[in-house]
Amino acid sequence: MSKFQSDFQQKVLRLHQLTVYGRWLFVLFSWLTFGLYALWNLKAEIALWLDYFTWAAVYYGLHFNFLPTVCLAFCVAVTISVLVWQSRNLIWGLPKSEKRQLEKRVEKILASGKKHPLWKWINS
Repeated sequence: MSKFQSDFQQKVLRLHQLTVYGRWLFVLFSWLTFGLYALWNLKAEIALWLDYFTWAAVYYGLHFNFLPTVCLAFCVAVTISVLVWQSRNLIWGLPKSEKRQLEKRVEKILASGKKHPLWKWINS
């Protein structure tokens, strides 16, 4: 493997790392906005569940609070999807199609030069 190819693969790895950070920042943002909104609006139901837990109480608490339920479901779904995506990448590695896509993005970033916002990230 040549030095250029090794350097290029490091840039691809940095871009992938940036993608991972971006996804986890999106999860954090979702929980800090939608998640807190949902939990705040479900606080009375949560207090009831802590005192007298039944599945009927959970069902009616979520059923009659549609928007907080949707927000909570969105946060849980985004968190699980990022966990599954990152676990797949750690266990089996990046799929070839995803690796090609990252390589194309790095080529575009390198072609546009220092004016691209990610130039400093992948060249550091």
